Parts: sequence; C-alpha cells; structure tokens
Amino acid sequence: MKISKIRAWKVDLPLKEGKYAWADGKFVEVFDSTIVEIETDEGISGFGECCPLGPVYLPSYASGVRTGVETIAPHLIGADPTNINRVNQLMDSVLCGHPYVKSPLDVALWDIVGQVTDRPLHALLGGQLQSTVALYRAISQGTPEEMAVSVGKFLDEGYRRFQLKVGGNPDDDIERIAAVRDALPGDCVLVADANGGWTRAQAARVVDAVKDLDIFVEQPCATYEECLSIRRRTARPFILDEVITEAADLIRAISNDAMDVINLKISRVGGLTKARILRDICIEAGIAMTIEDSWGGDVATTAIAHLALSTPSRVYFSATDFNSYCDMEISPDAPTRVGGTMSVSDRPGLGIVPLATRHVRPAFQVES
Repeated sequence: MKISKIRAWKVDLPLKEGKYAWADGKFVEVFDSTIVEIETDEGISGFGECCPLGPVYLPSYASGVRTGVETIAPHLIGADPTNINRVNQLMDSVLCGHPYVKSPLDVALWDIVGQVTDRPLHALLGGQLQSTVALYRAISQGTPEEMAVSVGKFLDEGYRRFQLKVGGNPDDDIERIAAVRDALPGDCVLVADANGGWTRAQAARVVDAVKDLDIFVEQPCATYEECLSIRRRTARPFILDEVITEAADLIRAISNDAMDVINLKISRVGGLTKARILRDICIEAGIAMTIEDSWGGDVATTAIAHLALSTPSRVYFSATDFNSYCDMEISPDAPTRVGGTMSVSDRPGLGIVPLATRHVRPAFQVES
C-alpha cells in the first residue's frame, strides 16, 4: 500500500453561541479549520483535522496548517501509510518543528491503519478502557453574572465539569470564580483557566483569594517557571496546559511536582502518535489528563473520543466535544454528546467519513 494523493480543505466552523472569549480580551467568532485526506493506491482514505484557536493562542495559525501540509505532502507520496513512525520521520525531515501542521496527517495515517486492520482507533491506541467519557464545557469569558447564567444552561444539558475562562482583571476574575462556584452543585468540577493570562503577582492574588473554594487552577501564567511558582503558593489542585508541548516538558513537570493534571491537546504535540506517548507517561506517573485539542469539528472530536476511551478512568479527568460548540456538521457519523458524556462507534479507523468535504473544492491536492 502506498500514499497516492493528499488533499486539504478549508472549513469554516461558526459558533452556536456566536463568540468564544478567553484571556486578555482574545476571542473568535468563526473558526478556520483544515481537514486533510490521505488517499492510498488501494482506495482507502484516512482523515485528520487541525483547527488552531486563532493566531494568538499558540504558535500556530490556520493558513499555516494548509501551507505546511502542502509543503510536506509531495514528500509523502509513495510512502507506506501503515508505517506511521517512518512517515513521521519523513515529515520531521521535511519541515522542522510545526507539530500542529503534522497532526492532521498523523491522525489520517492512524485512520488508514484502523481500516486496514479492521479495528477502531481506540483499540489500536490501547484498547477501550471506558464505555463513555465525561466531558467538560468551556465557559466563554463575560461578566460574573453572564458566566453564572451560562453554567446553569449547560448544567441543564447534562455537563458536570466546567472550564471557566479567566485570565483578565484579577478583581473581575475573583468575582467570576466565586459567582460560578456558587451557581454549581457541590459535586460539579470547576476549573479556573487563565490560559497564561495573569502575571505572577496577579495569579498570586487570585489563588489566595479563592483558596477556600473547591476549584482547580489551570495555567495561571504564560511560562512554566511562573506557573511552578504559583503551584508552590496554593493548595488548590493544579493543571498545566500550554507549557506542555512535548515529552521532555512533561517529564520535567512530573519531576518538579508541577501539576496534578495536564491538558493533552492532540495537534499541539503533533498528532496521535506523540499524544499517545505523553498519555502513557501520564498513566505511569499517575497524572490525570484532559484529552482534547486546540479546537475543531467532527473529525477532531472523533480523534479526541478514541484517545479518551483508551485512557484508564483512574487518570482520566475530562475531554471535549468541540463539535457541539460549532454550527457545522462535517460527518453524520461523528460522536454526539449524550448528557455530559460521549462515546464513539466500533467502526474501523476513526469510523467517520467527512461528507461535507465532497461538496467543497479542496484548497489543494497533491498526487503521484
């Protein structure tokens, strides 16, 4: 089997709520996502997706995904798609860094291998260890009153885990956290996620002010060193996200007792191949994980679901159903939320075909 063709589509994902806002006044109204298809000479195709959270969240941006994939694609034509590690080496030899560019290609390779072996991806990623996975809902930044109302709406939809977007003015954030915690039943999980938006001094103020509230503190500052400083000042359970980009970062953080949970974003680390490595290190170290991505639609949500289902419940924290935020169906076979949980089918590979791509001209196509 050989790779014979690679296509990429630009897909706009409008938000049902109209706007998603987080630290420092950043927001997105329509997400620019890229869906990649790898086609083989035996007629099997695999799909992947990468959707950066705008150009100001991580060192990634939407048009960069497509430019990077178009740069890599000619070098993959003729390669064996089932030799995933070898193809990853090829990608690294052609484009240094830019793991987010390689992520949708890597996921597409896994999709192909699943179809070739007639196994769902969760079986290949470690086996199905959960029948369903609990989801969190991100609460877009607003006034304390607006965020408390938003939480109430999503409680009614079945969510029991919430990620509150803070990282703004510390006084406002203290009020936001208190208002939302007060609006939640005691058995609900609340994460105050600053997305690195506070200075060290601001973060120190906030964690002291909320020290008696039942919350998790996530990524208070931009750098690892600042976050570690805040970790040592609070008894609240601690989550790291943006500063964990590769296995070396994770190993350092474990050795420093820098967190209790990590957010494992598939595209940030370069795809399922590398995400599985970080996931398995966390399993051995007893570090809990939120399995997610920077954003996405049906394809990204399906990849998240497979990785989450193959993660042991003892180190599982939450996952994300990004396709429920978006007003765009890419595949009718993608996982859908049931209450505050989701699962995935046992169909081979990802188990979905992004039918929407068949009605839109690809941004580019490379073939043998």
